[in-house]
Amino acid sequence: MSSPLVTTQWLQDNLDNERLVLIDASMATVIGKDPIVYDRPMWIPGSHQIDLEGVLCDTHSAQTHAFPTAKQVTEEAQRLGITSKSLVVLYDNQGIYSAPRAWWIFRSMGLEHVFVLDGGLPQWLAEKRDVVSAITETAAKPGNFVAHLDHSQVRNSAYVLQHLDDSRVTVVDARSRSRFLAQVPEPRPGVRSGHIPNSHNLPFTEVLEGHCFKPVSELKTIFRTLAPPLQSSNEPQLVFSCGSGITACIILLAAELAGYHQLSLYDGSWADWGSDESLPVA
Repeated sequence: MSSPLVTTQWLQDNLDNERLVLIDASMATVIGKDPIVYDRPMWIPGSHQIDLEGVLCDTHSAQTHAFPTAKQVTEEAQRLGITSKSLVVLYDNQGIYSAPRAWWIFRSMGLEHVFVLDGGLPQWLAEKRDVVSAITETAAKPGNFVAHLDHSQVRNSAYVLQHLDDSRVTVVDARSRSRFLAQVPEPRPGVRSGHIPNSHNLPFTEVLEGHCFKPVSELKTIFRTLAPPLQSSNEPQLVFSCGSGITACIILLAAELAGYHQLSLYDGSWADWGSDESLPVA
């Protein structure tokens, strides 16, 4: 499959596929949109669950939602039964919110066949598909996937600072326009208002339509205003940021859908940059 997305119909047709590892990557905290609240727990049949804020987060780091270590990802992937041949499909209970974060974690760690369910659980429910009230805690057989981080896909503040005036590198911020323009205070204590100099604002809600991503043609139009047209010999590098590295992955995934390939996540994002007084703010 060439797209990083799968449809609800594809998933329905493949629920019995022995290669499928289906994972709920929902988060308890939702920022930047009105959260969907459920009156009871429910999952797509056969789902496992991961903890993006605990198990797949480097809690030894001072950064908010720091990218997990390769060791953490290896242990969690093997617990879930993931192998190099697995078809890993991720979804969340908000439609498109935290599943892209889990997708980028696995992608950056070398997992080849990993996808996001377009529309997530809300789209699944809207189509009146079956759900269950319990998840699969562990795989019947441990997996053998071993994670290795591609450092070019996860950047730090030093990299962003070094490339502030580099025309080949574009920083794209997924926060709301009011936060980007410092019209409202940041939700995290001690974090300055504003944005990274020369960065561009693309609120993550603007790449979504209902519970799903907008059509590829519309995403291409959106990104064409942020970065120069794609050229095989000189493709722009896009670095994605947000509040703490979660919703940045939504617009990162949208950029891949639009045909961009030189993509990376600024780990720590504005929570990191805005709390460091030595870094410039616009």
